[in-house]
Amino acid sequence: MGASILSDFGAEILIPVCAVIGIAFSLVQWVLVSKVKLSPGRESVNNGSGAKNGYSDYLIEEEEGLNDHSVVLKCAEIQSAISEGATSFLFTEYQYAGIFMVAFAILIFLFLGSVERFSSKSQPCTYDKSKICKPALATAAFSTISFLLGAITSVVSGFLGMKIATYANARTTLEARKGVGKAFITAFRSGAVMGFLLAANGLLVLYIAINLFKLYYGNDWSGLFEAITGYGLGGSSMALFGRVGGGIYTKAADVGADLVGKVERNIPEDDPRNPAVIADNVGDNVGDIAGMGSDLFGSYAESSCAALVVASISSFGINHELTPMLYPLIISSVGIIVCLITTLFATDFFEIKAVKEIEPSLKRQLIISTVLMTIGIGIVSWIALPSSFTIFNFGDQKAVKNWQLFLCVAVGLWAGLIIGFVTEYYTSNAYSPVQDVADSCRTGAATNVIFGLALGYKSCIIPIFAIAISIFVSFSFAAMYGIAVAALGMLSTIATGLAIDAYGPISDNAGGIAEMAGMSHRIRERTDALDAAGNTTAAIGKGFAIGSAALVSLALFGAFVSRAAISTVDVLTPKVFIGLLVGAMLPYWFSAMTMKSVGSAALKMVEEVRRQFNTIPGLMEGTTKPDYATCVKISTDASIKEMIPPGALVMLTPLVVGISFGVETLSGVLAGSLVSGVQIAISASNTGGAWDNAKKYIEAGASPHAKSLGPKGSDPHKAAVIGDTIGDPLKDTSGPSLNILIKLMAVESLVFAPFFATHGGLLFKLF
Repeated sequence: MGASILSDFGAEILIPVCAVIGIAFSLVQWVLVSKVKLSPGRESVNNGSGAKNGYSDYLIEEEEGLNDHSVVLKCAEIQSAISEGATSFLFTEYQYAGIFMVAFAILIFLFLGSVERFSSKSQPCTYDKSKICKPALATAAFSTISFLLGAITSVVSGFLGMKIATYANARTTLEARKGVGKAFITAFRSGAVMGFLLAANGLLVLYIAINLFKLYYGNDWSGLFEAITGYGLGGSSMALFGRVGGGIYTKAADVGADLVGKVERNIPEDDPRNPAVIADNVGDNVGDIAGMGSDLFGSYAESSCAALVVASISSFGINHELTPMLYPLIISSVGIIVCLITTLFATDFFEIKAVKEIEPSLKRQLIISTVLMTIGIGIVSWIALPSSFTIFNFGDQKAVKNWQLFLCVAVGLWAGLIIGFVTEYYTSNAYSPVQDVADSCRTGAATNVIFGLALGYKSCIIPIFAIAISIFVSFSFAAMYGIAVAALGMLSTIATGLAIDAYGPISDNAGGIAEMAGMSHRIRERTDALDAAGNTTAAIGKGFAIGSAALVSLALFGAFVSRAAISTVDVLTPKVFIGLLVGAMLPYWFSAMTMKSVGSAALKMVEEVRRQFNTIPGLMEGTTKPDYATCVKISTDASIKEMIPPGALVMLTPLVVGISFGVETLSGVLAGSLVSGVQIAISASNTGGAWDNAKKYIEAGASPHAKSLGPKGSDPHKAAVIGDTIGDPLKDTSGPSLNILIKLMAVESLVFAPFFATHGGLLFKLF
C-alpha cells in the first residue's frame, strides 16, 4: 500500500496556513477597495506606481470642469439606504432561521439519541462489529454541535458577503468616472473579498471541528466523521432560507419596479422616481450575494463531509492514515492558493482599458484557475495519497491507485468549466441563442417567451452529459468517494467562482446608484457594460452551483445508502418506485411554491408603486421623493412569510418519508428529486438569464441588428422587458433554490440514517 509523501504534521500545518492566507488576502483586497473614498475631496495627481490602480487620477468631471461634490454625497446616501435595508432584512430573516436552527438541533439530538435508547455505553461499530465504538448518544450530541457550527458559519458567510457588496457598490460607481477599468477592479476586488473569506472560513471551521471532535472520539474515525456530517446539514439548511427568502425579496421588488416603471410609466431602470428602486437594489444583495454565498458554502461543506464519511470506512480510516484522510481538505487548501494567483491576473497583471475586455477577463479567470488547479490536484494526489489504497464500495473494499483519484477530481473540475462555458453561450448576448431570443421580440412578448423556454430546455443537454461523464468516470475509478471528490474538484476554485459571481450584483447596484445620483450618460454606459458581463458571470456561477449540487447530492446519496445498510436500490420494487415518482415531483411542487410567492409579493409591490405614482403630486416630475420605505417593508414582510412553506417542504419530506415508509422509499425519493431537480434548475436559470440579456442587447444597441430592435420604449423592447420580468423568478428564485433542495434532502437523510434504519418504515410495519 505504501505511505503518503506528505507527513501527518505537514498536512495539519498546510490546511490552517492556507485558510489563514485566504483570510489575509481577502482583508488586503478590502483595504484596497476602502481606498476609494465616499466623501468629496480633490485627489492629487501622481504619475508613480499608485496611478495604475486608479486612486490618484483626475475624474472625468474634473477634467470637464463639471465636478459636483453633491454627486459623491448622493452616492454615499444611496449606498447607506441600500446597506440599511439589506442589514435590516437579513437580521429579520436570521431571527426566523435562528428559531428553526434551535428547534432542528433539538430534533437531531432526540432522533439520533433514541437509536440506542439514549444509552451512554460503547457499542459495536456500524461497519465492523468486531470493534467497539462510541455510543449513539455521542453521535447525537456531536452531530447537533456540528449542525449548529455549519448553520452559524453559513449565516456569517452570507452576512459578510452582503456587507462587503453594499460597501463596494457606490465605490464602483465613483470609480466608473475614471474609466471602466477602475470600476471593474473595484467590483472584482470586492467579489474576491467575499470569495476568499467564505472559502477560507468554511475550511478553517471544518478543520477545527474535526480536531476538537478527535479529542473525544480518539481512534473511532467512522463515528467522528459521521458526526461531522451535521456541518453540511447546518450549512445547507441556512442556505435554503437565504436563497428562498432573498430570492423572493429581490424578485418581488424587481418585478414591481419593472412592470410599473419601465412598461407602464416608460421611465428608465433604476430611476429615482420609482418607489421600488431601493428595494430592488437591496434585493440584489440579499438574494444574489448573501443567498449565493450560503448556497456555495453548503455545497462545499456537504461535498467535504460526504468524502470524509466514505474515507473514514475505507483504508484511510481503518488504518488511521491522517494525511490521506484529510485529502478533501488539502484539495480545498490548494484551491485557495490557486485562486489567489488567479485573482492577481484580473487585478494586477492585466489592466482593462475598454468595455469589450471585461467579459474575456472574467472568462480568463475561469480558465486560469482550472488549468492551475489541475496542476495543483496532480501535486496533492502525488504527495498526500499512498500509491494504492482501498475505498469502501457498498460493503466491499475497492482497490484504487492515486492517479485514479487525481482523474476523479480533475474530471469534476473540467466538467465545471464546460458547464460554465455552455451556460455562457446560452445566456450571453454575444452569441446567437440570446440574439435569436431578442429577434423574436419583433412579433411581441408571446414569441419571446416561446423562444426563451426552448433555449432553456436545450441548454440542459451538454451540462447533463458533462455531469453524466463525471459520474461514470469517478464512480468507475473510486466508487462513491470518487463522486464526492469530483464535486470537490468542481468547487475547488470556489473563491474565484464566488468573486466572479458577486461581481455581477455589485456592478448592477453601481449602475442603479449612478442613475439615482443623476450621473452622466457616459457613466451609466460604463456601469451597464459591467452589469451585462456580470449577468453572464452570474449565470455561470449558477451553472457551477447546480452542477456541483448534482455531484454532491449523489455522493451524499451513496453515503446514506451505505449508512442505512441498503444493499441495492432496486427501482422495480414498489417501495422504491413510488419514492422515485414522488421525488421527481418535488422540484415542481417546490418551484410552484416559490414562483407563486414571487407573484403574490410582486402583486402587492405593483399596487403600491401604482398608488404612489397616482397619489403623490410631483412624483413623475421629480419634484417630490417617493416613499421607498413602504416598498422595502412590503418585500421584507412578503419574503419572510413566503419562505416558510417551501422551507418546510424540503426539511420535512425526508423525515416524513423515512419515518413512515422507511429507507428504501426514501432512497427512491432522493434519486427522483436529483434527476428531476437538476434539469429544471438548469433550464430555469438559463431561460431567465437569456431573457435578461436579450433585453440588455436591445437596450445597448451595440450592433445594427440590436439598433433595428430598439430603442428603449419600442415595441420589441417592451416585449423583451416582459420576458425579462417572467424570467426573474426563474433565474433568481426557483432555479437557484432547487440545487439546495436536492442537496439538503440528501444530507438530512444521511444525518438521520441511523434513526430511519432503526425505527423507520412504520406504515409498512403496520400492514
